[in-house]
Amino acid sequence: MLLTCPCINQCPSVPQYTRVWLPDAVEAWKPAELTKDYTPGDWALCLQLEDGTNVEHKIDPQTNSLLPLRNPDILVGENDLTALSYLHEPAVLHNLKVRFVESKIIYTYCGIVLVAINPYESIPIYDHDIIHAYSGQNMGDMDPHIFAVAEEAYKQMARDQRNQSIIVSGESGAGKTVSAKYAMRYFATVSGSSSEANVEDRVLASSPIMEAIGNAKTTRNDNSSRFGKYIEIGFDKNHHIIGANMRTYLLEKSRVAFQATEERNYHIFYQLCASSHLPEFKTLQLGNADDFHCTNQGDSPVIEGVDDAKEMCSTRKAFSLLGINETYQMGLFQILSALLHLGNVEVEERSADSSTILPDNSHLMVFCELMGVAYQDMSHWLCHRKLKTATETYVKPLSKVHAVSARDALAKHIYAKLFSWIVDHINEALRSAVKQHSFIGVLDIYGFETFHINSFEQFCINYANEKLQQQFNMHVFKLEQEEYMREEIPWTLIDFYDNHPCINLIEAKMGVLDLLDEECKMPRGSDDTWAQKLYNTFLKKSDLFDKPRMSNKAFIIVHFADKVEYQCEGFLEKNKDTVNEEQIIVLKLSKFDLLLELFSDEEKPAGSLSSRSKMTRPVQAQRDHKKTVGTQFRNSLHLLMETLNGTTPHYVRCIKPNDLKSPFMMDPMRAVQQLRACGVLETIRISAAGFPSRWTYQEFFNRYRVLMKQKDILSDRKQTCRNVLETWVQDQDKYQFGKSKIFFRAGQVAYLEKLRSDKLKKACVRIQKTIRCWLARKRYLRMRQAAITIQKTTRGYQARCLVVFLRRTRAAVIIQKNQRMLVARRRYQQQRSASITMQRLLRAYQARQTYRKLLYEHKVLTIQRWVRGWLARRRCRRSLRAVVYLQSCVRRMAARKELRKLRAEARSVEHFKKLNVGMENKIMQLQRKVDEQHKENRELSERLRTVERSRAAESERLGREVERLRVAEEESRVKADGVPSLLEQLSFLRQELETTRLEKEAVQEEARTYRVDTEKVTKAHAKDGMQLESDLCEERDHYQSLLSEYTHLKERHADLKEEMTISMITNKPGHRRTDSNYSSNESEGTPSSGFAEGRNSSDAPHQDAVDMSVLLKLQRRVTELEQDKHTLQRHLDKREEAQQDQVKNAEKQRTAGRAELDLEALKRQELESENKRLKTNLAELRQSLATVSNTNPGAKATTSSPGPGSAPYNVLLEQLNSSNEELEVRKEEVLLLRSHLVRQEVLKHNKVGGEEEVVPNGTLIPYVVHWSLVKSSTLSTPDYHKLNEDGELWLAYDGLKETNSLLVSQLQVQDRRHEEEVEELREEVLRVREENRQQQQFLSQSLLLPQDARIEASLHHEITRLTSDNLDLMEQQEKQDKMIRKLKKQLKVYVKRAEEYEASGQMERVAPGPEPRSPVGITRKERDFQGMLEYQRGDESKLLKSLVVELKPRGVAVNFLPGLPAYILFMCLRHADYSNDDQRVSVLLNSTINSIKGVLKRRGDDFETVSFWLANTCRFLHCLKQYSGEEAFVKNNTPRQNEHCLCNFDLSEYRQLLSDLAIQNYQQLVRCMEEALQPMIVPGMLEHENFQGVLGSKPTGLRKRTSSLPGEAVYTVDSILQQLSVFHATLIQHDVDPELIKQVCVQQFYIICSVTLNNLLLRKDMCSWSKGLQIRYNVWQLEEWLEERGLSDCGAKEMLEPLIQAAQLLQVKKKTEEDAQAICTMCSALTTVQIVKVLSLYTPVIEFEERVSMSFIRTIQALLKGRVESPMLLMDVKKIFSVTFPFTHSPLALETIQIPSSLNLGFLTRV
Repeated sequence: MLLTCPCINQCPSVPQYTRVWLPDAVEAWKPAELTKDYTPGDWALCLQLEDGTNVEHKIDPQTNSLLPLRNPDILVGENDLTALSYLHEPAVLHNLKVRFVESKIIYTYCGIVLVAINPYESIPIYDHDIIHAYSGQNMGDMDPHIFAVAEEAYKQMARDQRNQSIIVSGESGAGKTVSAKYAMRYFATVSGSSSEANVEDRVLASSPIMEAIGNAKTTRNDNSSRFGKYIEIGFDKNHHIIGANMRTYLLEKSRVAFQATEERNYHIFYQLCASSHLPEFKTLQLGNADDFHCTNQGDSPVIEGVDDAKEMCSTRKAFSLLGINETYQMGLFQILSALLHLGNVEVEERSADSSTILPDNSHLMVFCELMGVAYQDMSHWLCHRKLKTATETYVKPLSKVHAVSARDALAKHIYAKLFSWIVDHINEALRSAVKQHSFIGVLDIYGFETFHINSFEQFCINYANEKLQQQFNMHVFKLEQEEYMREEIPWTLIDFYDNHPCINLIEAKMGVLDLLDEECKMPRGSDDTWAQKLYNTFLKKSDLFDKPRMSNKAFIIVHFADKVEYQCEGFLEKNKDTVNEEQIIVLKLSKFDLLLELFSDEEKPAGSLSSRSKMTRPVQAQRDHKKTVGTQFRNSLHLLMETLNGTTPHYVRCIKPNDLKSPFMMDPMRAVQQLRACGVLETIRISAAGFPSRWTYQEFFNRYRVLMKQKDILSDRKQTCRNVLETWVQDQDKYQFGKSKIFFRAGQVAYLEKLRSDKLKKACVRIQKTIRCWLARKRYLRMRQAAITIQKTTRGYQARCLVVFLRRTRAAVIIQKNQRMLVARRRYQQQRSASITMQRLLRAYQARQTYRKLLYEHKVLTIQRWVRGWLARRRCRRSLRAVVYLQSCVRRMAARKELRKLRAEARSVEHFKKLNVGMENKIMQLQRKVDEQHKENRELSERLRTVERSRAAESERLGREVERLRVAEEESRVKADGVPSLLEQLSFLRQELETTRLEKEAVQEEARTYRVDTEKVTKAHAKDGMQLESDLCEERDHYQSLLSEYTHLKERHADLKEEMTISMITNKPGHRRTDSNYSSNESEGTPSSGFAEGRNSSDAPHQDAVDMSVLLKLQRRVTELEQDKHTLQRHLDKREEAQQDQVKNAEKQRTAGRAELDLEALKRQELESENKRLKTNLAELRQSLATVSNTNPGAKATTSSPGPGSAPYNVLLEQLNSSNEELEVRKEEVLLLRSHLVRQEVLKHNKVGGEEEVVPNGTLIPYVVHWSLVKSSTLSTPDYHKLNEDGELWLAYDGLKETNSLLVSQLQVQDRRHEEEVEELREEVLRVREENRQQQQFLSQSLLLPQDARIEASLHHEITRLTSDNLDLMEQQEKQDKMIRKLKKQLKVYVKRAEEYEASGQMERVAPGPEPRSPVGITRKERDFQGMLEYQRGDESKLLKSLVVELKPRGVAVNFLPGLPAYILFMCLRHADYSNDDQRVSVLLNSTINSIKGVLKRRGDDFETVSFWLANTCRFLHCLKQYSGEEAFVKNNTPRQNEHCLCNFDLSEYRQLLSDLAIQNYQQLVRCMEEALQPMIVPGMLEHENFQGVLGSKPTGLRKRTSSLPGEAVYTVDSILQQLSVFHATLIQHDVDPELIKQVCVQQFYIICSVTLNNLLLRKDMCSWSKGLQIRYNVWQLEEWLEERGLSDCGAKEMLEPLIQAAQLLQVKKKTEEDAQAICTMCSALTTVQIVKVLSLYTPVIEFEERVSMSFIRTIQALLKGRVESPMLLMDVKKIFSVTFPFTHSPLALETIQIPSSLNLGFLTRV
C-alpha cells in the first residue's frame, strides 16, 4: 500500500534536493534525496541514499505516481502522528522508529488510537506517581500513555454519563494483556477503590488464574493468551469501582491435545508437574512434564526465566483470594491431572475398523480413579460409539484414528467445561451487591493472525478483527465528519475502506459460516465437500474469495489487512465440537462432586427443550439444540459489538517490534505488517483524505507571526490569519477556516514551515550582513586607529632611542676614562701587593728553615739524654737485682744455720728459764706504758672537751638540722630491712628503665598515631553529627507523617461516630451527642474525662448500629500510632540531650585538660624548688664542716680532731648521705602521692560532669589517655637522663598503667550497661511479640465466630484491655499524686522559710519608721491585676464557642491584637493553675485542642482560617514555654513576666499535644496551598509564553483538539506570584513566626518545582531550547519575588535547583564528550533517570536545533553510572518537609491586654 500526497503528484516538477522515501525489500522504506530536478515526462528519478549510494527509481508509466515526500525534521518524533504534514506509511513508520529506538518511548498517538510498542524490558513509567501525574489531565497535555487513555475514558464516563470501552488489540506477544492490566490498575487507583473495596486486588488476582488456564507458550510469545476477554469494570454514582464482570471468547481447546514444535500446552499443566513433589499432590500420581503426551509434543517444557513451581504458588494464592477454597482447588487440580493421564492412554488397533484399550492400562486406571468413574465403561466407550436411528440403536466400534480423536475430544470438552466453571466463579467473586451506575469495558482480544498453516481458529480470529475494524472505521469516519460539522466548514463524503463485503462473505445468509454449519448437519459431510461448496458458491461471485492454484482443500479470503489462505482440514470437526454422549453419561455417573457440577448445566437446556415442542422428533431436537462453535462465536461477537456500539470506544493498538524479543529494536517489515493489520494506516488514510492538520487561530498566529508584517496584525486573530493565508497560499482549497481552527490539506504545514524557515533564513542573512558590516567597519576603524597609534609610538620611540644613544655615548666616554684609571691603579696595586707578598713569603721560609734546624737539634739532644738515662737505669737495675739476689742467698744460708741452732736450744731447760726472765721484764714495761697511756688519755679528753666547748656555738647552729637528720636516721633504721629488696628493685627498675625507654618510643609513636586518629575521629564525629542531624530530620519527617496519618484516622473515626450519631438520631429523635476528640494521652481514670464517660455511657445502648470491628481496628491503630509517636518523641529527646551532653562533655574535657596541665606545671615547679633547697642545705653543711676543720690546724696535729678521715667526720658524712637518700625516697613518694592526687582530681571532675566520660554513641572519651600522653610528651622532651635521675619516667609508666586499668574499668562498665540495655530491649521485644501473638490468636478465634459473637468478643477483649490499661494508669497517677503532694508540702515549707528569712533580713536592714511605703504601694498595685482571667467551672464551652468556634479570621479578627485568642486562653489557664485546679486545667486544654481541630475540620480548605489558627496555636505553645519557669525559656523575660510563671502544674505533655496540633495545622496549610497552586503551576510555568511569536510552538495534532476543554482559565507566572503574595500577606497579617514563614516558602517553592519538573519529564513538547529559556525566565521572577520580601536566605531558592538545572540542560550544548562531562557536573540535583529522560525527550522547535544522539545519551549514562541515588523518575509532589517551631519570646505584658467587647466574653473577670 503506497500512500502519496495528492499535491505532490499534481506538481509540474520536483526540484533538486527534495527528500523522499524509497521502497526497500528489507527495511520497507529508505530515506533518499533527489540529485537532479524532475520534470513531467522523465522516466526515472535520480536519487542518493543517506550512505552516499546513487540509485535510479523508475516511474510507473500507467499510474505516474511519485515517491512519498519526507516531513521536515522539526516534525519528526511527534507525539501524535496526525501532526505530521505528510501522512503516509513511511512517515508513520519513521516517526514510530525514532520515538521507540532513539527516544525509548513506547506510546504514540495516531488520532484517536494509542499505538503501544512492546519494549521487551521493564521501564519505570507505571508507578503511582505517574498515575497521579496523569490523573485529571487532558489527554493532549501529557505525553502518550495508557494512563492517558484510561483517564480520558474515566473523565468522559464521569462527565458525559456514558459507558466507555477500551479496545486493546494486537498479535501475540505485542503486550495486550499488560496494557489491559495497567488500565485496570489506573481505574482502581484514581477511583479510590484501593482503600475501600479492594476490587483491583481481586481483578488482578484473576490474572494469574486466567494466565495459568488460558495462556501458553507459542513460537511468537512465551505467554500468549489463547482466548479473548472483555472485562466490564462497574462504577457507582460516585464513580468508585464496585465490581467487575468477565466475558471470554474462543478458547483454543485444540492446544489441550496438540502443540506444535517449540510450543507448550497451557501453563497450568506444567505448574502441576513442577509441584508434583508436594504432599498434597501425591495422590495425583504426577511426574515430569516430559512423561505426558499432552505436555511433551512441543519439545519445549521449560520457559527461560519462569519457575513453574513459584507460578503454581501464585495461582493457588489467587484462587484463595477469590474465595475458591482448598477443596475446590484440589478438585480442579484433580481434574487437570486426570486430563494428563487421559492423554497417555494408548489405543491399540484390533482391526481396520475397530480398536481396543488394554485392560491393565495404568493411565486409564488413574484417570478413572481421579474422575470417580468405572474403568470398564470408560475403556469401552473410548473405543465405541452408539448410533441411533428412528427405529433402533446399535453400538459401532471405532477405528484407532477415530478412537484417538474421541479421546482428545473428551479431554478438550472437559477442559472447556473447567475453564467456563473457573470464569463463572471469578465473576461471582467480582460481582457486587451495589447497583451499577456505569461501566468501563476493557477488551483484550487477539489481533489479526496469519500463519503458514491457518485453520478454524485463525478464521474466527480474523472474522472478529473484521468486525472490530468495521466498527473502528465507522467511529473514525464519524469523528471526522462531526469535527467538520462542528467547525462549520464545507465537506464532502470521505471515501474510506469498507470491509462490509468481507463480513457478508463470512456471516451473511449462505455465507462461509452458514455453509459450514450446513455441511456439519450432513450425514456424510466432510472438509472436501465443504471446500467444493465454497468454490461453487463464491469463486466467481465474490472478488474477496479465491482458490489456491495448487490445492483443492484450501481457500483464500482477502481481509482488510492481508490475504489469508485457510486449510479446510479440521474445519468441520472443530466447528461441530462433538463429544461421544456415552462418555459424558459415564462422567455424569461419577461420584466426584466437582465433576458433576461441571456437567450439570447440560441437563437444564435438555429439559426446557423437551417441553418446548412436541411436534419435532427427539433426535432432531437434540441436534438443533447443539449449536456449532461458529454459530456460538458469531452470536457472542454480535453481542460484543452491540456492547461496544453502546459505549464510547478508545483504541489501543499493540505492536510487536521484532520476533527476537530484543529490547528497543524494531523490524520495519514486521512493524508495517502490524500497522496495516491493526488499522493505524487506515486511520492515517482517512485523515489524509480530508484536512489532517488543524491549528487554532492563536497557535497559528504564534507560530507563523514571522510571515506577517506589523501592519497585517489586527486585533481579530481570525481575520489576521485569513489575510496571511490568502497572501502566501493561493489555492484556497488547501485550507478551510472553521469557527475556532484552521484546517489544512496534507503537505500544507510543511509548505508553511518552509516559508517560515526561508523567512527566518532571510532574516538571519540580513542580521548576519548587518553584523558583518558593523564588525568590518569596527575592525577598519580599529586598524586605522592602531596604525596612527603605532606611528606615533614608533616616532616617539625613535626619538627616545636617539636621546638614549647620545646619553650612552657620553656616559661611555666617562666610563672608559674611569675604567682605564681604575685598571691602571688596580694593576699598580697588584704589583705592589705581589712584591710585598713575595718578600714576606721568602723571609718566612728562611725563618722556618732556621726554626726547623734548631728544633731538630733540640730533639736530638733530648733523645740522646733520655736514651742514655734509660741505659744507665737499666744497668743500675740489673746490678741491684744481682746484689739483692746474692744477699738473699747468703741470708738464707745463715737463717738455716740459725734455725738448726734454735731447734737444739729449744730442747734444753735453760732456754725456758731465759724466756721467763725476759717475760717478767716485758710485763713490767707494759704496765708502765699502760699507766702513761691512761694519763695521756685524760689529757686528751680534757683537750677534746675544750674543743667541744669551742664548737658549741657551731653545734647549736646545726642542731636543728642534725635533729632532723637523726629523725631521718631513725626512720632509715626502721626501713633498713627493706634495703635488699630495694636493691633488687633497683636492678629490676634499671631493666624496666631500658624497657620503658623502648616503650616510650613506642608510646611516642602511638601518640603520633593517636593524634592522627584523633583528627580522624574528630572528622568522623563531625560527620556523625551531620548524620545525626539528618537522622533527626528523618525522624521528624517520619513522626510528622505518622501524626498526619493519626489525624486522618481520628477524622475517619470522628466521621464514623457522626454516622453513628445520625443513625441514633434517626432511631431516637430526642437523643443528641456532642462530638469530642480527646487526645490520646488522656486517661479514662482522670477526673477530666467525666463528661467523656457520660458520653460513652450514652452511646452504650446503640453500639449495635456501628461496625465494631472497624472501631476496634481504628482504636488499635490509634494506640499503635500513639506508641510510635511517644517512642519517636523519646528518641528525639534522647538524641537532642545526647547532642547537648556531647557539647557539655567536650567543654568539660577542655576545662579538665587545662586544670590538669596547670597542676602538672605546679608540681614540676615545687619539685625543682625543693631540689634546689636541699642541694643548697647540703652545700652549706659541707662548707661549715670544712670551715670548722680549717679553723683549728694545730689541734689537728696535736689531737685527733674530727676532720676529713676522722671517725666523727665519717659518722656525720654517713648521716648526711643517709639523709640525702631518705630525701630522695621522700621526693619519690611525694611525686607518687601528687600524681595520685591529680588523677583523683581528674576522676572527681569527670564524675561531676558525668559519672563516666561516655559519649552518647557508646565510645569512651580517651581523656585520661590523652592527658598521660601529653604528660609523658611534655616531661620527656628536655633531658632524658635528668628525668631518669628524678624517677619521673617510672612515674609516667606507672601513670600509664593506672590509666589503662581505668580505661578497662570504664569499658567494662559500658559493656555492662550495654548488656543491660540489650536485655531490656529483648524483654520489650518479647513483650511486644507476646501481645502480637495474643492479638493474632484473638483475631483468628474471632474470625471463626459469627458476626454477633465476634462483636461481643471484640468488645469484651477491648474492655478487658482498656481496664488493665486504666488500672496501670491509675496506679501511676496515684504514685504521681503522692509525689506531687509531698513536693508541694516541701515547697510550702521552703517558701515559708524563705519568706521568714527575707522578713528577718528586711527587719535587720530597715530602720523603724514609716519609710517602706513605696514598696508596699508597688505590691498593692500589682495585686490589682496579675495577668489572669477568672471563669466559672463549666464556662469552657461558652469561652471556646466565642473565642474559637464562631470567631472569623476575616473582619473581626483582623483588627485584634495578633495572637489575642492565644493570650486570652493562656490567661484563663493561668487562673486555673493559680487555683490549683487540675481538672479545670485539663478540661480547658483538651477542649481548646478539640475546638481548634473541629474548626480546621469544618473550614480546613480556607487558607486564612488555617493560617490564623496556626499562628494562635504557635503563640499558645510559646506562652506555655515562656511562662513555664524553665531556665531556657525565661532568660529574656522581665521580672514581672517571671512572676506570671505557672506555679502548680507541669504542662510539658500538653506542650507536646499543642506541638502536634501545630504540625497538623501546618500540614493542612500546605494542602490548602497545594490545592490553590496546583491549577496554576503547569500553565504558568510551562505552557504560557511570555515571548509570543518569538519562540513559537509546534503542531499538536488531533489529541489537543479532542481533549481540551473550552472556557478554562488562563494562568501565567504572574498569577502564581499573586497567589504567593496573598499567602505571604496573610501569614504576615496573622503574625506567624518569621522562621515558620520561611519554612512555608520552602514548601511552596518545592511544590512549584516538583509539579513543574514532573510535567516537564512527562511532556515531550515541553523539552526544547525555547522552553528552557521560558522556564529560566519564570524562575528568575520567582527569585525576584523572594528578594523583594527578604526571603532569599530561607532556602526556597535551593528548592528550585532541580528545575533550574533541567532548564539549563535544555539549553546547553549536547554533542561532545566535554559537553557530557559539563552536564554531569552541572546537574547535581537531578537523578540519572531524569537527565536521560530530558535528553531523550528533547525536541527541536526550529530547524536550527538538533536532536540529541543516542551515543551522547549513552556517554551520559556511562559517566553517571557510579552515582548513588534514587531510581524514581518523578519527584514526590505530596512530600511535606518536617516543620519545627522555634521558641519566640513575646515582650507583651499580660496585664496590659484588653479584651474587646465584640468577643462577648463578659463572663471573664480580670484578676
